[in-house]
Amino acid sequence: MGDNFDAKFLREKATELRCNIIKMITIAGSGHPGGSLSAIDIITYLYYYRMRINAKDPDWEDRDRFILSKGHCAPAQYVALADKGYFPVEELWTLRDIGSILQGHPDMKKTPGIEMTTGSLGQGLSCGVGIALGGKLDGKDYKVYVMLGDGEIQSGQVWEAAMAASHYKLDNLIGIVDYNQLQCDGATNKIMNIEPVKNKWESFGWNVFETDGHDFNEIHEVFEKCMQSREKPSLIIAHTVKGKDQLIKVKSFKENF
Repeated sequence: MGDNFDAKFLREKATELRCNIIKMITIAGSGHPGGSLSAIDIITYLYYYRMRINAKDPDWEDRDRFILSKGHCAPAQYVALADKGYFPVEELWTLRDIGSILQGHPDMKKTPGIEMTTGSLGQGLSCGVGIALGGKLDGKDYKVYVMLGDGEIQSGQVWEAAMAASHYKLDNLIGIVDYNQLQCDGATNKIMNIEPVKNKWESFGWNVFETDGHDFNEIHEVFEKCMQSREKPSLIIAHTVKGKDQLIKVKSFKENF
């Protein structure tokens, strides 16, 4: 975890990471830029301020854990891991290549810093519950962060996990819903209405907070509230824009590529 919160530094870092997301997906010729760009500000905050991690010792027992349950947006996590030193930045340009350590979805057996293989939507929170419960049983004080897509919470397994997290009073578990209101087939609430999101999670026994997922000051404030949770898991509904700043970054990328 960082010593001093610096919103300006985090904004600048997120801009840098956005450019790398666009570059790596462009070189690969495939990928998911929209959801990666909506998620990158939260991921930047976690990796550059909030989480207790050590790139030189990825398996450090006391590290905080991050699970990207919406695994198709792996580029957003890859760019942060590379910049933090988990693997060389040059590996980013091999995204989705045969034999690359960076496949289209996170693979814990291929990529340093990946806590859980994801991609089958709806499963990541269950994994997070297991890891958080394991931490409690082992007397560890690490936090487990799980990012879900808003379309992903249409999956029934998410709610089984939500119920278990509340039952076991996992206050070391923090979920983040990247609420950009779009999924593959269209608007989330037209495909399968997920509202009222806040009331649903609260009814499952979670502390629920909402934030602008692109405003670092608001992001910091809401995570600080989560840190005060006792005997309940916390859920952050991050209101985001799918493809946030994509056109700006594409223009910058073309000028410098």
